[in-house]
Amino acid sequence: MQEEIERLRELVESSDNIVFFGGAGVSTESGIPDFRSVDGLYNQKYAYPPETILSHSFYMTHKKEFFEFYRAKMLALDAQPNPAHLKLAEWEKEGKLKAVVTQNIDGLHQKAGSREVLELHGSVLRNFCERCGKFYGVEAIAGSEGVPKCSCGGDIKPDVVLYEEVLDQEVVSKAVHYIRQADMLIIGGTSLSVYPAAGLVQYYHGHKLVVINRDSYGMDIGADLVIDGSIGQVLSQV
Repeated sequence: MQEEIERLRELVESSDNIVFFGGAGVSTESGIPDFRSVDGLYNQKYAYPPETILSHSFYMTHKKEFFEFYRAKMLALDAQPNPAHLKLAEWEKEGKLKAVVTQNIDGLHQKAGSREVLELHGSVLRNFCERCGKFYGVEAIAGSEGVPKCSCGGDIKPDVVLYEEVLDQEVVSKAVHYIRQADMLIIGGTSLSVYPAAGLVQYYHGHKLVVINRDSYGMDIGADLVIDGSIGQVLSQV
């Protein structure tokens, strides 16, 4: 792996318009479980499958059950940024990295200091009243029981993209813009199995496509460099 890491270091040093595209694997080193691994959420047993609980239709018809699962499994408020988050924030500060495009909803990139973070699936840190639109922080969800209520009496909904819901097109458009302009695209901690987010990679037309993941699949998308390993351990050596 050392040879690959040295190659990655060379690519980063020769680039000044890097975009990072990341998924759940970026946060697993911070103690946040992913969905599809052996011990991920999709392989745990609940009264309903996680895919069902995290769907728009389930949210609309079983809000109490939704929030029981959401509080228990989707909020990791004590989690801290790991070396991957910190390295990306460092590159942005140096002017090398222009944007982080993430499928994660935990806010750890911002906690690490990253500024230009495009959250394709929203964030647990943002919540709003479905009736009046009033904004609420994550405490309104974490510190409540049952269905959280606004002062106006409306239900408070997390600003996360559930199954059956569409992505924010403004966020998607910005992600496409950054990826198209990038001279280097690093994909980390994602199997690129969730669409339409995964389809954004096709907008990169450069020759520095790097994939860093514990389960290799990079050759399938024509990556120029594939590193089999955890994203935090790899980036901490660059």
